[in-house]
Amino acid sequence: MKKIIPISLSIFSGILLFAAWPVSPLTFLIFFGFVPLLFISDIIEKKTRFFWYCFLAILIWNASTTWWIWNSTDIGSVAAIIANSLLMCLPWVGFFAVKKRSGNLVGYFALISFWMLFEYIHLNWQLSWPWLTMGNVFASHPEWIQWYEFTGVSGGTLWVLISNVLVFETIQSIRIKAPLSRVLIKFISLLILPLLFSFFNLFYLLKHTFNSVAQNNVVIVQPNIDPFQKFDANNTSKQIATLISLSEKQIDSSTKLVIWPETAMSAVEWQNNIANNVFYQPVFDFVKRHPNISLVSGIETLKSYSRLEATATATKREDGVYVDAFNAAVLIKANEPLQFYNKSKLVPGVESLPTFLKFMGPIFEKFGGSSGGYGKSDSSEVFHSDNSPYFIAPIICYESIYGEYVSTYVAKGANILTILTNDGWWGNTPGHKQHLDYARLRAIENRRWVARSANTGISAVIDDKGNILETKPWDQATSFKYPIPYFDDLTFYTLYGDLLYKVFSLLAILILVWNIFLVLKQKSIL
Repeated sequence: MKKIIPISLSIFSGILLFAAWPVSPLTFLIFFGFVPLLFISDIIEKKTRFFWYCFLAILIWNASTTWWIWNSTDIGSVAAIIANSLLMCLPWVGFFAVKKRSGNLVGYFALISFWMLFEYIHLNWQLSWPWLTMGNVFASHPEWIQWYEFTGVSGGTLWVLISNVLVFETIQSIRIKAPLSRVLIKFISLLILPLLFSFFNLFYLLKHTFNSVAQNNVVIVQPNIDPFQKFDANNTSKQIATLISLSEKQIDSSTKLVIWPETAMSAVEWQNNIANNVFYQPVFDFVKRHPNISLVSGIETLKSYSRLEATATATKREDGVYVDAFNAAVLIKANEPLQFYNKSKLVPGVESLPTFLKFMGPIFEKFGGSSGGYGKSDSSEVFHSDNSPYFIAPIICYESIYGEYVSTYVAKGANILTILTNDGWWGNTPGHKQHLDYARLRAIENRRWVARSANTGISAVIDDKGNILETKPWDQATSFKYPIPYFDDLTFYTLYGDLLYKVFSLLAILILVWNIFLVLKQKSIL
């Protein structure tokens, strides 16, 4: 019986976390999702047993929310889910150790700080996979989190963690028949105040920006090309023709911007020779026919270097030339030089391999990953062309889940966020729907409209309050136009980024140092 109870609680925690995650309508369950693990921490004495109960809960959560990765990489998805689950257990093990040594209150501070530190690291290291960042859970409810313009997703993570602790303490007070008024008031206040602030913020925004009128149309194209066939050279001309045809159906005299999805221009070519590529001549002819538009498209490119110029990601060919491949974005405007941005946030294992795992390159390559990886830009870039009101953030696919990184585009002057993506690898699963919802968070954080062009869907327009104003269904070749306004004001989050993460990371380090000191002191006494 003693073993059954912790296992049941562990499984229950995993189910609650899964049931709360987008695109589920049961988001409120996130305020209770970790409570079973807190109960386990009270009834288990050994750290290793607690670790395995945590791992079971978090593995259920990871597997049930991101199983769709299997559709793009089978063995890789299993490895990613297991690895991510193991990493997510570290803050809990740290909490357990601190709680046993220093009591509940210090333990709770440790749990919150360690988890915030974990998420901050997971957003910034070479094996970054922040899909399950806790603050992402509210992506389907932008009306709850209008204050993300100040905190970003770290504020949502903090809200979830504190709420779970207070729910646990409330239940404990009820169990021991202790006065629970204080804990209950704290919990209710914590639950209601962020919502009230969000609704106030939303009302203020509606009053001050709702009447903004756009005079310029943006055309968004969704070509619906099978991602497993789009790099076949035999299909390239047909794909380009489809993109142009869908675009011209929507272009009118007020159109200033046309957006094509990630790798829409899939004929791999040297970056300095794009204009001469035979497959792309119809694209340049299309732009010349519409000299007032700027075309932003995903594109596959190459760049060569000498030995002295070679980057860390460049591959040496037999002729001694070093070559980088890029998953890139390009801006094409008649009579103007091409502008390029090379995707900076690369998918670990698929588009890049961390330097400390280079020895595993052949294994990753065998299971659909990358042994060398793509090249990348060092930072974000903003596109702009003459006579266009738009300063464009060319955000490529996976990059859109990085709040602080996306804010750097806006800090550099971007007044519209364009997301070029190809979610077709995952099939018609929750994956592409979650990805769409995460874009709503970027709109709120920076108070910028989002124009999202997805190869197979879901393409969308999202306003600066995170509302999805128009979408096109999954698995449909289509295009649409929308009058998108632009703003120049910078939010607190745009200016200062993940400030909460940094503060709690510092607190986590202080707690770690203090506990190491206590352990060493105890050993010296013994």
